[in-house]
Amino acid sequence: MIRILSSISFIIAAMNLDIKQSASHRRRTKIIATLGPGTDDPAVMEGLIRAGVDVFRLNMSHGDIEEQTRRAELVRKTARKLRWQVALLVDLQGPKIRVENFIGGEVSLVDGDHFMLDTSDPDTPGDDRRVGVSYQGLADDVKPGDTLLLDDGLISMQVQSLDNGRIHCLVENGGVLKNRKGLNLQGGGLSISGLAEHDLPHIELAAKLEADYVAVSFVSSADDIDRARGLLRQVGSEASLVAKIERMEAIDNLAEICDTADVIMVARGDLGVEIGDEELPGLQKQIIRTAIRHNRIVATATQMMQSMVENPIPTRAEVLDVANAVLDGTDAVMLSAETAVGKHPVKVIEAMNRICLGAERHFEAEGDITQLNVRYERIDQAIAMAAMFMATNVSVQAIVALTESGSTAQWLSRVQSAVPIYAFSTNKASRRKMAMFRDVFPVKQTGSGEDADEVVAEVLRTLLAHGAVKKDDRIIVTMGDQMCKSGGTNTFRFIKLDAEGYARYGI
Repeated sequence: MIRILSSISFIIAAMNLDIKQSASHRRRTKIIATLGPGTDDPAVMEGLIRAGVDVFRLNMSHGDIEEQTRRAELVRKTARKLRWQVALLVDLQGPKIRVENFIGGEVSLVDGDHFMLDTSDPDTPGDDRRVGVSYQGLADDVKPGDTLLLDDGLISMQVQSLDNGRIHCLVENGGVLKNRKGLNLQGGGLSISGLAEHDLPHIELAAKLEADYVAVSFVSSADDIDRARGLLRQVGSEASLVAKIERMEAIDNLAEICDTADVIMVARGDLGVEIGDEELPGLQKQIIRTAIRHNRIVATATQMMQSMVENPIPTRAEVLDVANAVLDGTDAVMLSAETAVGKHPVKVIEAMNRICLGAERHFEAEGDITQLNVRYERIDQAIAMAAMFMATNVSVQAIVALTESGSTAQWLSRVQSAVPIYAFSTNKASRRKMAMFRDVFPVKQTGSGEDADEVVAEVLRTLLAHGAVKKDDRIIVTMGDQMCKSGGTNTFRFIKLDAEGYARYGI
């Protein structure tokens, strides 16, 4: 037995949970909120963090660099004030294909109209007969009979013929088409790369802001992620890469993308347009399962609480949508316009928090740990899997990961169970990244020591003092013989806290 010591200092306020709540009522699914005009008020920002935002997203499709920099600085300042672990995600615009501008800002298209998409002359303002498209490769990617979808599928037209970069179409479903609306090819097949020239300054901005995550839009293969990672490292960024799955090509290459990216995002907007709404629910489940099998973090996004852009409460359909994503096993759920430009940004976070908590009470992890796609290439990964095997077969109330890089906490979180994971780290960047991991609560460790027993004792004392664990609880601790060394996890301990506040091993 070892006495609970207090020679090393930890700050429990940095734990992303309400310490007064019981372990069964701490939200395990993480919330991503998009920044925008609706979040620019410092009081709103503080309210968002207190309500439960774990990751803030900068959408580089909107706003300029100066505007986004101010928002990132407000996030960092407010998080420091509240002593909260909040990650920052820079979402690159990517090569989204759009029609260019119209003379009057918009045109009305009627079923049966003939309309031309002109890649040979993108600069001349459009009218009710034609409009420019800046992506010149579009004419090479389509053929007669293909269906093009505009403005998130609200307008559709069939390709009739092609002529020197001009695509002649027949309008099938008309409507009002405005400037700069998006364009998709039904069924996928566009050859455009996942990175565009306009993304390069935003990659540099991500490095300047010390972003924790960078999302690559319209990923089609692992090469897009490799290229983005190379560009990020060139400018000094250690951000993790998020692959946004929103093209049919990405579904075909999902396994290799999972092997290359750090995070997979189910980006349901453009994906739903390309594949059809009826295929989206099944694909969402498939993407989440595949990501988890590859030990990757996974987020679900797009229109999860869309009605709350205007309304103070969600619809029942939105409640079920969020809950089903949680039950599917997603690590995080994401809000876009709901917080960026919505009228009730704090209320939407509060609502999503409640829905996640409710769904988690009914969550049952599927599958067998032995069926995971685990490659024991590193000792720390093998230790994490061994610890989770014990946690799923023995009554355990908490797992403690003493981790410098956060890798052990990530691998622990891939086996989804009812056991909370408290990840102690001295590394600020690692703690922020861990804010996106399901079931993981990052804790700031402000001191270190050579004696592993003393470190473990102080961790247990801290958790006991703040109600995260209680006497007689059984706890698994993963750690390394050398404290605060990245990649050094090589052992785990099975501990029981007895009635006198002692820790006993091997019980």
